[in-house]
Amino acid sequence: MTLNLTPRDQAMLNGEMGTAAQIAMRILTTMARVYGAPRLLNIESAHIDGCLYHGYSGLEFARRLVEGGAKVVVPTTLNVGAVDLLHPEHFRGEARTGQHARELMQAYVQMGCQPIFTCAPYQSTQRPAFGTQIAWAESNAIVFANSVLGARTNRYGDFIDICAAITGRAPDVGLHRTENRRGQLLYRLVDIPDRLLHEDVLYPVLGYLIGARSGSKIPVIEGLPPTTTEDQLKALGAASASSGAVALFHAIGVTPEAKTFDDAFQHQEPEQIIPVTMADLRTALGKLGTAPDGKIDVVALGSPHFSVAEFAQLMPLLEKYPPHPKVEFVVSTQRLVLNELEKRGWLQKLQAAGVQVVVDTCVVVTPIVQAKNGILMTNSGKYAHYSPGNIGLQVVFGSLEECVKSGANGRVWRDEKLW
Repeated sequence: MTLNLTPRDQAMLNGEMGTAAQIAMRILTTMARVYGAPRLLNIESAHIDGCLYHGYSGLEFARRLVEGGAKVVVPTTLNVGAVDLLHPEHFRGEARTGQHARELMQAYVQMGCQPIFTCAPYQSTQRPAFGTQIAWAESNAIVFANSVLGARTNRYGDFIDICAAITGRAPDVGLHRTENRRGQLLYRLVDIPDRLLHEDVLYPVLGYLIGARSGSKIPVIEGLPPTTTEDQLKALGAASASSGAVALFHAIGVTPEAKTFDDAFQHQEPEQIIPVTMADLRTALGKLGTAPDGKIDVVALGSPHFSVAEFAQLMPLLEKYPPHPKVEFVVSTQRLVLNELEKRGWLQKLQAAGVQVVVDTCVVVTPIVQAKNGILMTNSGKYAHYSPGNIGLQVVFGSLEECVKSGANGRVWRDEKLW
């Protein structure tokens, strides 16, 4: 398929708008042809994952863009980096790696990106409107923007994300197009107790199940309560994007493109109807843990980054059940939430309780946790999925209450009524 370019696109490609814009347009047009896109479209915002240090080549690429005069032309936020710039003492890796990570983060700020360094930009400054065309990277941010906000983005990754931000353009293909946003698989909740439907812990488990079964297809969920919260949807999407490649889900009566069954499937029939029973959920729950209940070394929360509402749930639990001195208790969040914690007097209370609040990064992408070869407990489906491979800690999964009480005991505590 021929890729049709506008005069402005061609000018960038010819180098008439600077070296960086030319590099970005070369990459973008190459990928557009790979995707089979007929044209590029205008975007209104971007979210960049390339600021997370994975190796020196990423820093070299960013430096070349900066040297070429790169400046983003749409509002652009940054995903987590590999260091907490506000609290550099949290970083426990090699000094040279930490320095490169800082340089990479700063390079993207030089390009005009907003230095919020969060995987949850949708809960801070970046709330694209329904139907807005955007170019976002970071798996949970992508699925949230598409599903909960009804914005439109494909799964963009390192390098193509910043190219879209510099040019203000993205390939007109995939989830940017209405016809490709139709639901494909129907997950029908069957006899799930009402109490569990309103418990936060259900959502990462359900998301993990759906992601593993859906792959890259678009799931539709039937049976969630209309009062399902944003943080619950955040957890569901993050888990589904971890166990699978889900970039968009619909929840009938909950998410904006699924007011009705017909809306979710665009008046077509689902390819498959998959009942979800308590037995299915218990099986998925079992897959989120890699270690038996027993002694724990770490409690880690905040993937995606903890919101103010989640801290509001955490604070009264910690007052009753402060962490055991031998248990590391780490919560990852973003700078704007940190500011709110300080205003409310919560940060001082968290620190007094021995809780480590980390910004700009998270425990599964950089060495923060002191424990080695131990057991990490979390309420995050994403942390549960990535911790064994990324930081070598085995995982116990539980609700927020289970995590806090377990952190106080030094051993896993269970709410036997949940499942």
